[in-house]
Amino acid sequence: MASILVIDDNLDICQLLQRFLSKKGHQVETTLSGEDGIAMIKDKTYDLIFCDFNLRKMEGREVLQQVKAISPQTKVAIITGYADVRIAVEVMKKGAFDYVVKPLIPDELLSLIDRAMKVQNEPEIVREQETVRKAPKSPKPGVANVDSEYIWGKDTASANLLSEVSLVAPTNFSVIIYGESGSGKENIAKTIHELSDRKGKPFVAIDCGALTKELAGSELWGHEKGGFTGAVSAKPGQFEVADGGTIFLDEIANLSYEIQVGLLRLVQEKKLRRIGAIKDKEIDVRIIVASNEDLKEAVKNGKFREDLYYRFNEFTITVPPLRKRGKDIMAFAEHFLALANQELNKEVKGFSKEVVGLFNKYDWPGNLREMRNVIRRSLLLTQTGEIHLSALPQEIIYAPMIAFSDENSPIQLDERKLDVSGPINLKDIAANAEAEVIKKVLEENQYNKTKAAQQLGIDRKTLFNKLKQHKIQS
Repeated sequence: MASILVIDDNLDICQLLQRFLSKKGHQVETTLSGEDGIAMIKDKTYDLIFCDFNLRKMEGREVLQQVKAISPQTKVAIITGYADVRIAVEVMKKGAFDYVVKPLIPDELLSLIDRAMKVQNEPEIVREQETVRKAPKSPKPGVANVDSEYIWGKDTASANLLSEVSLVAPTNFSVIIYGESGSGKENIAKTIHELSDRKGKPFVAIDCGALTKELAGSELWGHEKGGFTGAVSAKPGQFEVADGGTIFLDEIANLSYEIQVGLLRLVQEKKLRRIGAIKDKEIDVRIIVASNEDLKEAVKNGKFREDLYYRFNEFTITVPPLRKRGKDIMAFAEHFLALANQELNKEVKGFSKEVVGLFNKYDWPGNLREMRNVIRRSLLLTQTGEIHLSALPQEIIYAPMIAFSDENSPIQLDERKLDVSGPINLKDIAANAEAEVIKKVLEENQYNKTKAAQQLGIDRKTLFNKLKQHKIQS
């Protein structure tokens, strides 16, 4: 049984919580103002305080500060609307125990009270040891770890992203991650998981775009033997597999309406029922979702349920595309080079000046995924100590010549030779671009084919074949 104080200027909320929690055996008192609440705390010690964030005279954060000064052992839970969740995270960093979102859900309230009492009853020295043991270590900007798939840059965009991830990770908030394809959304989700108390528990990633309408229910909720035609044995769903940990639902907008209904029930009740089962199973999973389209627009267009959107929209992170990460483009390139060197057992040290210039000008429509694939392929073709232009895919060499045809481009595009009045054959254009690269390198090396081949990262035989292919006189 807990001693609880409710501070909310909405009389209905106060009466509702007092009736419900009293029936559950708790001692509950209420007040409509922060000032009166502070006065009550001075006269009596409470185990837990539910405090509305948007009080009329005294803000929830001010109540929190005064409670911590008067009664440090008392737990404070912030009551907030969805629009205030980001502020609530900041308040939690200042000492709030947890938060609850309107409309209030009975099971969530009881779960929060149970957790607060468990912490309250632990010996202080045990709690301190657990805090030290479980405290997550935030990733450091600019540090590349060969064992990791993701690094954090030093650019402003990267710093802001890291700050948001570090802020939300220790909470139990659901998170929506927006970002273009290949921008690292799953890695962000993994980082949030690794920096949370759920570290060491399962992290399950699901591509919702790959789930067919017919099999999505079985994949997510699981099924019993005979649950549907072809179900010859029972199978747990991915939410059961992730129990206690985190589940990442990528491209969430691709789920069918029927699956969205089931997902809403799971989020609200924290229970699921396998297909063909007659009993529910309690589940404890943190949900992180991702989308490359605006879910608000999906709601407006009738593609995504509004109530489900608001359940997920407790915290939003937008991952910037690679082209907007300025100074960090080459930091990512060096990191992927280290990974590729390890994978292919090579020791290529870096990139030529021309490649660096090209990487910084290229638009990277496939973002980090594209960069990693480009570098792996280029490393495979490289026989020298650094990656040269000749090892890059032709479409990358050619692409910046249209967008950045200036004196700093590695290759100059003669616009008079580019006929865009009719059909465009990109293979021919790419071949012409390769020919221009070879001509330029030959000129720079006074037509010394051995030196030219070395700079291009190919052998003499390959160079001679390309000279013949492009009909280059040398």
